[in-house]
Amino acid sequence: MIARALLIATALLAPAWLVAHATAAFAQTRDDIIAAPVLRANVTVSDDIVRIGDLIDNAGQFSRIAIYRAPDLGTTGSLPVAQVLNALRAHQVIGVDTRDLRQISVTRLARTLEGKEIEAQVARALERRNGLGEAAGLLLTFDRDPGDIRLDASNNGNLQPLSARYDARNGRFDVTLEIANENGAAPTKLRFTGTAIETVQAAVLARGVERGDILKSSDVLVERRPKAEVGPDVASRDHAVGMQARRQLRAGQALKAADLARPDLVQRDQPVTLIYETAGLYLTVRGKALDGGTEGDVVNVMNLQSKRTVSGVVSGRGQVSISVATPRPAPAADKTSSLGTDEPAAPVALANVSPVAPTAE
Repeated sequence: MIARALLIATALLAPAWLVAHATAAFAQTRDDIIAAPVLRANVTVSDDIVRIGDLIDNAGQFSRIAIYRAPDLGTTGSLPVAQVLNALRAHQVIGVDTRDLRQISVTRLARTLEGKEIEAQVARALERRNGLGEAAGLLLTFDRDPGDIRLDASNNGNLQPLSARYDARNGRFDVTLEIANENGAAPTKLRFTGTAIETVQAAVLARGVERGDILKSSDVLVERRPKAEVGPDVASRDHAVGMQARRQLRAGQALKAADLARPDLVQRDQPVTLIYETAGLYLTVRGKALDGGTEGDVVNVMNLQSKRTVSGVVSGRGQVSISVATPRPAPAADKTSSLGTDEPAAPVALANVSPVAPTAE
């Protein structure tokens, strides 16, 4: 009544625009006072409890009262409306507009750290520590699989390393990560322990091969293997494809440079072409390889025409080249050499001449 009397007095004494403003303010105040609480169909909370203000609109002074525990982090639960109304009546909250709802869905917000993200952060913390290599090449085995970790939604800071220790003697690591908290509380700390092994990319056989087999593209895969297992002479895939196995190799074996050789272009007992080449002369003859070899190797070959064994250099598949040196002309005889030269004259061999028997004096 007092408010209404004031409004009438204002209307009589104030200008029209002020009267309209006062009327609107009074109407808003009246609506706020008499607005009924209304249930919400879907609720999200970030804490571990559900308050009356989370469940209904226009809760007023009752909004901060806790009445339920929230679902687990990152999960959703349901509340029967009848049960909610009973809980509200216990706190003198009545006249709630249910909007004919039967269930209320309650979701608890969370921040999820995926296992891959955790592993990547631990690897970065250990990178180049005590002899380890790049983070991308580290194989981590955790004492307890971290999996996906869910934290309160208030943990919205970056995941960063706080401390990291690594013992090169046994490969053990101990890493602590932390996340800043938006509400000013102490950062959340997460500790992980396990073993770290440095790996390298290696060419690995997809099938077993025999000695002398040529490796095809489909025979060689690329996998990361422990560096200590493959050693320093690990072969790359680009180097392995097209090479010849020096010995029998099993499927799944990481290839080393010592396991491979350039493929033989000439096989033992294989028919080959002997190429005689000299200035102004190019001659080919059929032969038989007595040795196997790759390009640049010296092998023995039997000339099938003369049945003689000659040595040559493997120059192509099934080809052995023999270079014949061009004889150099003999130096011209010095016409004055017999007139004062100190060099003894070379003996001259005479054909069809019998030796003369010495005579007795």
